[in-house]
Amino acid sequence: MADLTLYTNPQSRGRMAHWMLEELGLPYDTVWLEYGAGTKSPEFLAINPMGKIPAIKHGDTVVTETAAICAYLADRFPEKNLIPPAGEPARAAYYRWLFFAAGPVEMVVTSQALGWQVPKDRKGMVGFGSYDDTLNALEGALKPGPYVCGAQFTAADVYVGSQLGWGMMFGMLEKRPVFADYVARVYARPAAQRASQINEARKGA
Repeated sequence: MADLTLYTNPQSRGRMAHWMLEELGLPYDTVWLEYGAGTKSPEFLAINPMGKIPAIKHGDTVVTETAAICAYLADRFPEKNLIPPAGEPARAAYYRWLFFAAGPVEMVVTSQALGWQVPKDRKGMVGFGSYDDTLNALEGALKPGPYVCGAQFTAADVYVGSQLGWGMMFGMLEKRPVFADYVARVYARPAAQRASQINEARKGA
């Protein structure tokens, strides 16, 4: 049995964590859970009381929340070069845009999916400000390229790329050229392709 275990479903944000694990290239086990009976079982609720996936176990350590899983794995295995070195300016960009995608971008996607409209005079009350503010900020961050942290691909790209790809696929984020080029670039990585193939095969099983 591997030291790393992923709890997931092929139709979930677990695909992001799966991609991250494939980037590491380390052995891991996968526990596939069905929504409802699987995610709300006593066994899984002992791992994540929210009953949400993904989650990982690393030995006795449990990590939930997809951005946290990506950040934890990059930090725990620095030899895989998925996080800029401590003290380097790129480390700030790594944290900034990883959590920007987990905060404002996630909220923008959710607001679009549910049809929330933030009044213009109330946008200061919400973390993402407005749809345009969020997308413009992210576009500016990705324009220099090729990745969030410049030349180095990192765990932030796993998360940002997944959020953008998913949002554009379902029409909740604009398919701006900068976004489309970036997503195509990160999705072309062998680890991303492997994770996608694993999940698609599970969906068809």
